[in-house]
Amino acid sequence: MSKLLTFLCFLVLLFACKDKGVVYNDPVPEHDSLTLYSTLLKEDRVINIWLPPAYHTSSDSFPVLYMPDGGVREDFPHIANTLAKLIDEGKIPDFILVGIENTERGRDLTGFSEAEYDKQFCPVTDGAKDFRAFITGSLMPEINHRYRTTNLKGIIGESLAGLFVMETFFLQPEAFDIYIAMDPSLWWNDHYLARHADSLLHQLPVRETKLWFAGSNTEDIAQFTRSVSASLERGAPSQLTWLYSDEPDEKHSTIFRATKEKALIWALND
Repeated sequence: MSKLLTFLCFLVLLFACKDKGVVYNDPVPEHDSLTLYSTLLKEDRVINIWLPPAYHTSSDSFPVLYMPDGGVREDFPHIANTLAKLIDEGKIPDFILVGIENTERGRDLTGFSEAEYDKQFCPVTDGAKDFRAFITGSLMPEINHRYRTTNLKGIIGESLAGLFVMETFFLQPEAFDIYIAMDPSLWWNDHYLARHADSLLHQLPVRETKLWFAGSNTEDIAQFTRSVSASLERGAPSQLTWLYSDEPDEKHSTIFRATKEKALIWALND
């Protein structure tokens, strides 16, 4: 039994670093797409943009939710459809969704790692800093130029994308105002973020920020999401509004869809 559990954990970590293998038949909503060349990443990146209905019927400006894993064959359709549903039901305000399609997922969503253990899962790594710089330095200005946007911006991600969300929250917290992470891969780099959460929290700038994150029954993740939650209990700064959702009945493969509505309702409302 222990060998089976070890093998299953290996599969979870292995596929986290590759393009997502699970395919759902989510209807792809009407959306805009653009291809943006990044001199930093040295490649073209496909960007998908979903606009709330009110964008077309008003002259208002709207906040933006950014999303790694944002290809039309990735998580973009089901998150766009969920936003549309929640907006129609009056449960969240209008938001623009900007999805970034993957190229080299393991590279873009991971930071530096000293752990030899990590190399078997993600052989090409440490691209998170460049990917983050692309988002904040190139993508955000392009979106603000093309669309009517406010200054409020958030980011949502699961698994390795959740790790990217949490790393950005801890290391470059001014990048976004709202952070949403499902089952973030906090095991990365010998669970560096969890080990250093107490000190990193003390370094957060004085600014209003929201953080919602969740952990499934995957032990290699849950132990570290709970550890970060404990650090927040001890030392969350007063300007940070946060909520940890412990989800022991969910698996790594189910937690994103199981928690997305309550995460968005909590995080996107004032």
